[in-house]
Amino acid sequence: MGWMADETGLEKTAANYVPLSPLSHLQRAAQVFPDRLAVSYGKHRKTYAEYHERCTRLASSLAKLGVKPGDVVATLLPNIPAQAEAHFGVPACGAVLNTINTRLDVGTVAYIFGHGEAKAVLVDPQFLELAEAAVEEMDGPAPVLIEVADDQAGWHATGRHREYEALLASGDPDFQWIMPQDEWESLALNYTSGTTGRPKGVVYHHRGAYLMTMGTVVSWRMVLHPVYLTIVPLFHCNGWNHTWMMPLVGGTVVCCRDITAQNIYNAIHYEGVTHFGGAPIVLNMIVNALDEERRTFDHTVEVFTAGAPPAPATLSKIENLGFNITHVYGLTETFGHVTECYWKSEWDGLDKAGIAAKKSRQGVAMPMLEPVVVRDSEHNVLPMDGQSQGEIGLRGNVVMKGYLKNPEATAEAFKDGYFNSGDLAVQHPDGYIQIADRAKDIIISGGENISSVEVEGVLMAHPDVLLAAVAAMPDEKWGEVPCAFVELKAGAKEDAAALIAFTRETLAGFKAPKKVVFQELPKTSTGKIQKFELRKIAKNL
Repeated sequence: MGWMADETGLEKTAANYVPLSPLSHLQRAAQVFPDRLAVSYGKHRKTYAEYHERCTRLASSLAKLGVKPGDVVATLLPNIPAQAEAHFGVPACGAVLNTINTRLDVGTVAYIFGHGEAKAVLVDPQFLELAEAAVEEMDGPAPVLIEVADDQAGWHATGRHREYEALLASGDPDFQWIMPQDEWESLALNYTSGTTGRPKGVVYHHRGAYLMTMGTVVSWRMVLHPVYLTIVPLFHCNGWNHTWMMPLVGGTVVCCRDITAQNIYNAIHYEGVTHFGGAPIVLNMIVNALDEERRTFDHTVEVFTAGAPPAPATLSKIENLGFNITHVYGLTETFGHVTECYWKSEWDGLDKAGIAAKKSRQGVAMPMLEPVVVRDSEHNVLPMDGQSQGEIGLRGNVVMKGYLKNPEATAEAFKDGYFNSGDLAVQHPDGYIQIADRAKDIIISGGENISSVEVEGVLMAHPDVLLAAVAAMPDEKWGEVPCAFVELKAGAKEDAAALIAFTRETLAGFKAPKKVVFQELPKTSTGKIQKFELRKIAKNL
């Protein structure tokens, strides 16, 4: 027995053990970088001292509204300063932050309000009708709506609800932040687009978000004072946790409400943006920008791209424009990106096609994740031969606690010691993973997940439709969009426009099919629709 056998007096104490939380980053930044620009959005420019005070007032005013530790506070906001402030102010009163996708339909938002039991919701006037309709339709006690006016973007308060700035004014600037007693406490709730049925509520803990920020700094080779442009919606995995990370490095969050090539170029030129994340559709937008939309800059902008493999052609074009692209991969269940296509210098000599092929891989684990594996349907680890196809398995401190009020789905997701991603991939001999096929039938449109099952369900509800199947159709702008294959009932007339309009009554616009093909659906001997046949047809449309 070594001397370590006797550990008397070596217990955790308040002096040597503090639960990890990203809230610590802003507490520190307010002291270390009080006068540095923390958040920039048009006329709204706040230093770290001001940012910290606003988050503190938000926490205090929510507590005065009756929000208690463990309660949920939701948001329906674009990437504006209040959405960044909510990332600190909501947990600082002990509550759990639920940022809701602003593109969802009323029924889904109503479900999320009810299932998450939100006590309050911060809402931009652009989405106020959506929020009010969802409150009408939801089950359970309704949340308090708080309007966040964005006057400079032309979205003014309606006066029907309490306004955000008035709420902050009622808060106490000396309010003591409620830090987690245990780093496993819940920090955020994110609803993931379910492949079937209702979305599932992914629960994040303080520990994961803290380690996520630490690992990302390393992988992104960040030095102090980066300028980060919010292109990834802050409702997607909390913007990949970058808002929680910025105070760690004394960086500036530049909010971007409307994602256009011109706004991106302006932010780089005028605000000195050094980093941003975005789906391949954003890279496409930059590549295809008109001359009058472009602005000059003389530094390299570091870009994380995820959501779908970027097209090699897009990659080779954008690299000549002053951007360095790193392909990353992750899921809502992993707090955002957890693997990166780490670039090896020996690849520098490859030709353009070779470089693009390497860059299109999802890569290797970031520092906050254990090594990635690919497993077969029995959960045996497959050889790293670049051939054997299986499901990506992930484990580490940035895997969710689980799905809220859904122990069965949680147990299934964590079966045999890994988070089973549902994504099919091969693993190359150097350990780099490459996705072969997104969990079968998910359509990824501009970085948004669309469940083919959900769209099919809506189509099948139309009185003229006998059978419907939905597959991904390639699209230059969005990467891919839903294409519906429909078998009509006898005597029904073909009318694609009417069917599309019908789906838009219940589905968010981005989920509605962009094309309808009327044909007999290919089936197996047991009557199952052969989706892979439809995918082939859609590919050539």
